[in-house]
Amino acid sequence: MHTRRVEYRGYLRDDGLWDIEGELHDSKPHAFEIQGEGRWEAGQPVHHMRIRVTLDASMVVRAIEAVMESFPHAPCPQALAPMQRMVGTRMGAGWRKAIEQHLGGIQGCTHLRELLYNMATAAFQTMAEVSFAPPADGRPPAHLGKCLAWDFDSPVTEKVYPMFFRWRPEAAGSPRRPWEQAADAARPLP
Repeated sequence: MHTRRVEYRGYLRDDGLWDIEGELHDSKPHAFEIQGEGRWEAGQPVHHMRIRVTLDASMVVRAIEAVMESFPHAPCPQALAPMQRMVGTRMGAGWRKAIEQHLGGIQGCTHLRELLYNMATAAFQTMAEVSFAPPADGRPPAHLGKCLAWDFDSPVTEKVYPMFFRWRPEAAGSPRRPWEQAADAARPLP
């Protein structure tokens, strides 16, 4: 009844900045009408929106462009100008909160917000060679400790970043990890 296609692309620019592009395309396999707005034929996009965010190496938004090529309601393009509020924000911890703060509710467009949410992941993957390098100050890369695979105690961290395997930001104890729990469950009871 409905198809949504979302695609992200990332590029390193000649000036050392990064462009991350997101595109959203909604269509239906049948014709439909929205009262007072018009008729859409089968496959015709009801939403077709694109965002390009320019980032520096610290993942700070330096510029943003948004375009609505197809939209269902006449006021929709009014949500484009508020996108500029994202300039100066950083993709990382608090990214979704910043989106909601600057573009949430009637300040912006639901679909543009949805594109922005996952744009941080696309940026991270695009900038991985830079992001995955340990900082010069000896701290672990920012992505360690943020998911199961990159847990400080995971076999992946042991293999890729042995110097940070079992690293702790503080001496406080940490919960058992899923693979440790699975190993415990597999051991026969005494």
